[in-house]
Amino acid sequence: MRVARGVAREEAGSTLPLVIFLSVLSIVLIFVVVAATSLYLDRKRLFTLADGAALAGSEAWTIETITVVDDGLQFALDDETVRGAAAAYLAAAESGLDDVELVSASSDDGRSASVTLRTTWRVPIANELLPVEVPIEVTSTARTVFH
Repeated sequence: MRVARGVAREEAGSTLPLVIFLSVLSIVLIFVVVAATSLYLDRKRLFTLADGAALAGSEAWTIETITVVDDGLQFALDDETVRGAAAAYLAAAESGLDDVELVSASSDDGRSASVTLRTTWRVPIANELLPVEVPIEVTSTARTVFH
């Protein structure tokens, strides 16, 4: 019985520092997970917006741009038409993002539209561990299939 009491005296101490350390570590981990999730969701929102703008740009052809070729009909998109359609789509779309910038909207081959958008992500819970702002830029390409 003396041995048991002797061991108990040697192991006596406070668990308070351990509890404080683990609590702080848990809070920091929660902040990082919330920030990473927010960044991921904002990037997905921006990519969805770019997909819609590229689709609107690829569908911006008019009857006057259709020509008859040997294997059917063909149309040609120009950069100005794609940019106008993408800008109109962005003006009408609800994204939940602030300060979305249309970086570029073009048609490289005359049949597809490529749109690049940029915004700035802001951390939802500001602290010293995470950056306050991160720029996000996405590019999406859409092609109209015309039969």
